[in-house]
Amino acid sequence: MGRRAVNWMFVVSAALFVSGVGFVIAGARATLRTAPPQIAADTPKLESAATVKQIMRALVMPAAATIWDSVATTVSQAGIVETKPENDEAWATVAASAAILAESANLLLDSHRAPDKGDWTKMAKAMADAANVARKAAESKSTEGILEVGDTINQTCDNCHDRYSRS
Repeated sequence: MGRRAVNWMFVVSAALFVSGVGFVIAGARATLRTAPPQIAADTPKLESAATVKQIMRALVMPAAATIWDSVATTVSQAGIVETKPENDEAWATVAASAAILAESANLLLDSHRAPDKGDWTKMAKAMADAANVARKAAESKSTEGILEVGDTINQTCDNCHDRYSRS
């Protein structure tokens, strides 16, 4: 074999090697992106402590009230009073309350709290969806957005309470 043939074979071999390494790296990246995170076998499962009623009293009701009370128009003999968050901290409080309201839906969906997998799940998701709209409205400091979603949040509460007892 001539020197040119050896050089040619070396170049082809090197190119095949480099492209093979590229495929291995690409495959590994794809696997990392699609592989679910592994939970350590020794991670303790925490016991749930709160009842639905406790979650409602401690999380849902105060969070919803913060959202509802954050933007309002009050008409009285003294005149019209417009209420809205006046600074970044007040808007952040409304956004945090909306986030808590959305997260409380996850607590309500815990298997020992959910009375069924049908309406309860749909209603909890509706509450979380409305709360996330409120969070986005608060983050963008939209008084109109808060006013609009306030009724939706109230309706999700009413729908659930009509279907499930408050006791």
